[in-house]
Amino acid sequence: MKTKALFPGSFDPFTAGHLNILKRALTMFDEVVVAVGINQDKRGFFDMDKRLRIIRKATEGLEGVSIIQYDNLTIDTCHELGIHHIVRGVRNMIDFETERSIADANRRLAPDIETIIIPTAQEFAHISSSAVRDILKHHGDYSAFIPEGVEL
Repeated sequence: MKTKALFPGSFDPFTAGHLNILKRALTMFDEVVVAVGINQDKRGFFDMDKRLRIIRKATEGLEGVSIIQYDNLTIDTCHELGIHHIVRGVRNMIDFETERSIADANRRLAPDIETIIIPTAQEFAHISSSAVRDILKHHGDYSAFIPEGVEL
């Protein structure tokens, strides 16, 4: 039986840090579903089609990756797809506390789903989607922050 995990996020945009987490998750799972969600608390910088295109380009050639979009609870998406693991990346302790709280809530709502928290490799710890958006807004060079071969 193949093991699957869901890697959810708004990915606005998908960064080199996200790709690092995805590649590391692929060492633990046969398939990782990148689930692009709509965060009601955030106004999107890129529309959904652009986000999906960026992720497809960033993951070209990676086996075991599929990409979906969703607009419901992450645990509901997991149940719909028969997935029992959620992968989340963290850059620092602030991220960890936020992700731990979300994982605790998810576990209470869906005890059959486990969250795996992966710390970002040190060389990517400074990268965030919001930093990339800020660089873009000010017409800076974002190339070191996104996966190789991706253009925004």
